[in-house]
Amino acid sequence: MLPRIVAVRHRLKDSMRSRLAKARKGARAASSPLARPHASLSDAALRAELNRALSMATERVQGPGPRVNPGLSPGTSPGTSSRGRAAAGVAGAHAIHELWMRGEMSLNIERALAALWAVAADAIPEWLPMRYVERLPEIYEIAQRFRANAKGRTNIYLVLLDYTDSRSEPQGLYVGMSKYSPMQRFDQHKAGIRAAGSVLKRGLEVLTGPTLHLQFIQRSEAARIEVQMAEALTAAGFFVQGGH
Repeated sequence: MLPRIVAVRHRLKDSMRSRLAKARKGARAASSPLARPHASLSDAALRAELNRALSMATERVQGPGPRVNPGLSPGTSPGTSSRGRAAAGVAGAHAIHELWMRGEMSLNIERALAALWAVAADAIPEWLPMRYVERLPEIYEIAQRFRANAKGRTNIYLVLLDYTDSRSEPQGLYVGMSKYSPMQRFDQHKAGIRAAGSVLKRGLEVLTGPTLHLQFIQRSEAARIEVQMAEALTAAGFFVQGGH
């Protein structure tokens, strides 16, 4: 009897783990810019959503005083501040991203980015750039052409490069692959650890969003995609480094 009970418990635990894993995967997918959760909203609704997120974050940063839930006794914290800030950062990021993908004027994107980063920097998803990136929708479109067939431990990453001092087009891209996360590898480049000169000297930030679907893939697949993506970006007129 005891072995049977133990077996049932193991099956229940495995089932719960599976459900949790699926729920987490679904949550990550919903928060990804690739999902474009605001795609059905009009431009006006997107701007309203962005303003709502900014107001929400600003209230929590600069509010006139502590906000008390009427259902709580005095001095009791509702415990939702961090969740609220996170929600504001994600909602604002998605609104900006969707406007960006629709070709919103660069000045408007720059203003929206500055406003969101000013009030919710610690809650913004890492896939939202810190500055305006020329032709970002096209970068997403090109990156989406590539798919990996096997899982592994290698990640594809893109780095935005600064050429304001030497080229008519001020931005370039570096395409790389690494067993480290894109952010970790970028930090290594900037610290001079197995660094590409272009990233060490000109790297501005990692463009996480376009390659979110190319994380934890087989190394041989990553090597193929790295080369082919660099070629595709170059063919589209981007100034590209790396990709080898």
